[in-house]
Amino acid sequence: MSAAPKILVADDDQALSRTLSWILRENGYDVVAIPGGEHLFEHLSADRFDLLLLDIMMPKVDGLQLLQRLKSDERYRDLPVLMISSMPPEEATVRSLGLGAADFIPKPFRVRELLARVKAQLRVGRELGEARDEARTRGELVDILQEVTASLKPDEIYQILVRRVAEALRVSRCSIVLARPGEESGTVVASYDNPAIRSLGVDLRRYPEIRHAMDTGEPVLIKDVATDPLLNDIRGDWQSEGRDFPCRSAIVVRFSLRDQPAGVFFLRATGDDLPLDIGDLQFVEQVVTSAVAALEKAYDMESAMTGQEKLRHLAETDPLTNTFNRRALTEKLEQEMDRAARYATLLTCMMLDIDNFKQINDTHGHLVGDLILKQLAQLLKREQRSPDIVARYGGEEFVVLLPETNSTESRNFAERVLKRVAAYDFGEPGRPVHVTISIGLASFPDERITDSRSLLELADNHLYRAKSEGRNRYRD
Repeated sequence: MSAAPKILVADDDQALSRTLSWILRENGYDVVAIPGGEHLFEHLSADRFDLLLLDIMMPKVDGLQLLQRLKSDERYRDLPVLMISSMPPEEATVRSLGLGAADFIPKPFRVRELLARVKAQLRVGRELGEARDEARTRGELVDILQEVTASLKPDEIYQILVRRVAEALRVSRCSIVLARPGEESGTVVASYDNPAIRSLGVDLRRYPEIRHAMDTGEPVLIKDVATDPLLNDIRGDWQSEGRDFPCRSAIVVRFSLRDQPAGVFFLRATGDDLPLDIGDLQFVEQVVTSAVAALEKAYDMESAMTGQEKLRHLAETDPLTNTFNRRALTEKLEQEMDRAARYATLLTCMMLDIDNFKQINDTHGHLVGDLILKQLAQLLKREQRSPDIVARYGGEEFVVLLPETNSTESRNFAERVLKRVAAYDFGEPGRPVHVTISIGLASFPDERITDSRSLLELADNHLYRAKSEGRNRYRD
């Protein structure tokens, strides 16, 4: 059932204002009367009105000046205004219509004529508003969907939606909260007033409007936070905590993904925002309906990309040590060699091998040997820089690629790794195994290195030298 049209009456003649208000209320209109026009714009900013009846001749403020100011403000430009005055009708009509008034009613007015003019202007205003709202809604929906469908990631779509919806409805706060029916907590994944928020936990027990929308699936429109019965309990908490009302009005619309409730759009009008109304709710519902398909597609794409990433990880990772395998090393070494040659930078290859690893396996068993390989890999990954690459070359051999590393830096790195390994308690807890390694270093550019294969061969030759000269050392 639609609400009664809301009319604001601004007239300093209190007797006439009371009579006018009574007549309008008796004919089904919702009326707010104010004594004069000094506080007109405060009332207009606090609520939405369908029609304004404005007196021309008032002692403290001129009605025509108010009309001119009102029509120059884009927020109220489309509000129909009926001017009422005891001025000569011809003069008042010309001046009022020239400033943008919808009509003029002379004092004293005839009731039937007044009601006919009010009804006519409300109808015209409603039809004009509906036409403009429909055009605005369609245009904004098209713009929003074009921007949404251009993004492939769900989190980006959420950010676009809160920004565009908040801007379209001119509200300060708009967020998307992911939750399930019956849950007492949710996650804010996008917020217009704080774009940095991407995953913020929220206690839904403090938001009965969100829980109602989630549990019932019904959209929630709270026109007045101070009086809506849905917020009775939480208002008591605000008062006991000495807190002001967080907003003036609110809208909550649930959305589903793959036919399962997934979360809500949560809008709040605060401060100087106009209160939210049924038209705003309908717009949000249209946005939600239109955006769901893009979100589902984005989640499907994200899932597919995650699956591909997992397959790629499996294809290039050594399952025991979780380092790159030999196949991946070959690809990355060629890439790093190409980059070093193209940009005239340095590249060091460090090949290392566990000393007497066969003896460790024979003494402690292959399970302990596997554990030592994993522990060595973890140690190397802790020592590496972000651009470095750690790979298992085969058996007990590892390779570490050190981009943009000169000979002095690579020697220092090798020396540090030797000390870390020699001091580390490998093996099972309480049963340490002493382990040492040997290292061979090779750095590009070098006249002996022409490609990735020759770089590996030179590092391997230096590793052989380190082992033959006593192990637990590096050679380059």
